[in-house]
Amino acid sequence: MQTSNRIFDDFAKMASGAVHTLGGLREEVETRVRERLERLAADMDLVTREEFDAVKAMAAKAREEQEALASRLAALEAELAQERKGKGPSIADLPSQDAGPGVMGDTPAAP
Repeated sequence: MQTSNRIFDDFAKMASGAVHTLGGLREEVETRVRERLERLAADMDLVTREEFDAVKAMAAKAREEQEALASRLAALEAELAQERKGKGPSIADLPSQDAGPGVMGDTPAAP
């Protein structure tokens, strides 16, 4: 009976070694596939998630600024239309609104 236990022990050791080897092989294959996909993505000139999120935030900010300027322009056009009809104050009488540096070519004022 002792010999059959030895055979089973040897078989268990061999199976354990095979499972360990296959686990290492699986990790190696995953690493190689990941490297290959990263190289393929780099060759395709794809952007990273961080770059995409940064550009998305910039676009949202630009959209908000554009909408603010559009509403300001609409208000000024309405005021100009009233002025042409002889109603309301003149545009020149209104206080200047600083839109901030960098908007429509404005430069920041010196302190």
